[in-house]
Amino acid sequence: MERIAVTGGSGFIGTSLIGELSGTSQSLLLNLDKVPPKEVAFTSIWRPCNILNSQELHAIFAAFNPTMIVHLAGRTDMQGKTITDYEANHIGTTNLIAAIKRIPEVRRVVFTSSQFVVRPGAMPSSDLDFRPHTIYGESKAESERAIQGSGLSCTWTIIRPTNIWGRWHPRYPSEFWKVLKQGRYFHPGKRSVCRSYGYVRTVAKQICAILRGDKRVVDRQIFYVGDPPIDLLEWTNAFSRELRGTPVRIVPRSVGRRLAIIGDIVIAAGGEFPLFTSRYQSMTESYPTPMTKTFDCFGMPTITLEEGVKETVAWLRDRDSFWR
Repeated sequence: MERIAVTGGSGFIGTSLIGELSGTSQSLLLNLDKVPPKEVAFTSIWRPCNILNSQELHAIFAAFNPTMIVHLAGRTDMQGKTITDYEANHIGTTNLIAAIKRIPEVRRVVFTSSQFVVRPGAMPSSDLDFRPHTIYGESKAESERAIQGSGLSCTWTIIRPTNIWGRWHPRYPSEFWKVLKQGRYFHPGKRSVCRSYGYVRTVAKQICAILRGDKRVVDRQIFYVGDPPIDLLEWTNAFSRELRGTPVRIVPRSVGRRLAIIGDIVIAAGGEFPLFTSRYQSMTESYPTPMTKTFDCFGMPTITLEEGVKETVAWLRDRDSFWR
């Protein structure tokens, strides 16, 4: 029987992955996370652990003796000012590598990076073509370099999640989806903006496929995980129709730019405004990722956009009367 340890299993992607593993395998599962799981049913497999505490990490691994590891733990917000703020990513990964080397039974590891190791623009020319987007992206690039130079003897794979959405998302319920529900969202222009998104259950299934995949296919490989790139307006309208019954309003980009400048001024003065320059740039900038390799190896996603949106909105309505 496989013994699968998931770091960060109480997080956004981790919660869906634990659910997927629980429903599709007979493996023994362990969730290592600083905080309790979001799903009460998973409490029995949770062990408190901070991956920056190498001794604690080693002790838990020695007791559980994992054969497979999925490393999801880390800091994912964009609020950090320096790479030191993201030590949970690159230092945490280094600690994990050291722990793995002390457990000879570990046969397979999946490390989580981010699409942000390559900024919007040209597609990466190779796995080592790092052009980080944000300080968070820099920390993930450092993590990948540590993995590449680790000398691990087990089978390992790096995944680069795209813009992942779905149940338990840490920010969208209080930001994007809330603005949509209130009818305060408008889309800047009709020009196509290609973005890479991924429904969280689809990503969980892809991680499971990597864990079970042929070693010759997955060993020392990097896979972007998510759905096929999509027009941002199509993705946004799917949520608007489910939340409000109507598509989003569209305004000229020139209007959006002016409102973003107003937002910058309001926010600088200590107020709140739904649009500001960096958000406007994100809404008007294409950011596709190379997904073909993932789909060729593991097949196309089976959950449609509409199904994922309905599941997500049903979750929102169950958690708060605002959404009903």
